[in-house]
Amino acid sequence: MMVLLPLLLAVWVSVPYGGCSLYPSCIEPPAKWCSSIDSAVQCGVLKQCLESDFLRTRQTEDPVQVGLYYESLCPGCRLFLTEMLFPTYLLLNKIMSVTLVPYGNALEKPDGQKYIYECQHGKQECLGNMVETCIMNMTEMAFPIIFCMESSVDVIGSAESCLKIYAPELSMDKVMSCVNGDMGMQLMHQNALKTKALNPPHQYVPWVTINGVHTDDLQTKAMSSLFTLVCSMYKGTKPPACGGTQKLHYQSYCHNE
Repeated sequence: MMVLLPLLLAVWVSVPYGGCSLYPSCIEPPAKWCSSIDSAVQCGVLKQCLESDFLRTRQTEDPVQVGLYYESLCPGCRLFLTEMLFPTYLLLNKIMSVTLVPYGNALEKPDGQKYIYECQHGKQECLGNMVETCIMNMTEMAFPIIFCMESSVDVIGSAESCLKIYAPELSMDKVMSCVNGDMGMQLMHQNALKTKALNPPHQYVPWVTINGVHTDDLQTKAMSSLFTLVCSMYKGTKPPACGGTQKLHYQSYCHNE
């Protein structure tokens, strides 16, 4: 889903605490430290960025595909996304992919050449669904932005601040142009089609699919420990987080001068 987030995690693990982690030549935010060789060198994390990318290229099996059908203001959805799905992805991003479909129990009604939507938790939820859908279409950093929003007290009100942290080049005005335009409507229509195509049909949200499949057993396992489920279903060499044999040793020190 994103290229930079997995690299960023490895960098965060390796950067030491304290002022010695700061490089005067590093002008990029942490989310972009591994976006290019020049940025990695300027921020002093070239080794970590290369090691993270190397491990990813060694994964030969298809990643476990995790789909989440949800609503932006559904309490259970927010809990699963912020406390189960996103943390699991940070640890297992090399062997899993994530697809987010914000729609859930909404209703779509044709209105001439357009569509109107009714959401389970009201108009604000429809707005939240649309904002998150547009963000997913506009930046590779959508997942951490949505995590940031769903972790906040005010999901929609926090959108602009979350954008400034993870995608400062993307303004809230641009997002709202998508939300209020034909692009947003078409993107939400696709979410509606994806949700209606679920087999079996969803009965609640959050509704989880694994490799495109939903069963009561998979749902229960995903809700109790998605991490364990993904590790068990990945057919390739297990990463270190799953108890695999690959090991990385990060040694970076602040010397006493």
